Amino acid sequence: MYREELRRIRTWQERHRRLVVRLSLLFVLTAIVDVIGTVLVFLFERRADGTEVHTLWDSFFFTTVQLLTVSSQIKNPVTTGGRIVDIFLEIWAVLVVAGAAGVLTSFVMAGDPD
Repeated sequence: MYREELRRIRTWQERHRRLVVRLSLLFVLTAIVDVIGTVLVFLFERRADGTEVHTLWDSFFFTTVQLLTVSSQIKNPVTTGGRIVDIFLEIWAVLVVAGAAGVLTSFVMAGDPD
């Protein structure tokens, strides 16, 4: 039983490759959105009164947490630009989760042709 499963892992079919490519694409695009969001939040928030973003690291932490959670205890941005970026990050996170769920569901529903 274990040998059969190991053999299947080593002999990927085209549908397995498509799954990995699609999920990898979502990951790479999310990493790019994270970097762009980090820079934008930093530029908008770094000098604003009442913000928790003072360094690039603070901005990266905020942006990454926004992409990974629906809500966090990190204070929301105080500038209009920061809020717009935050809304975009939240929308992106929902779309990526929905997209990944769709890709995985499609893969599972297609079944194993063996």
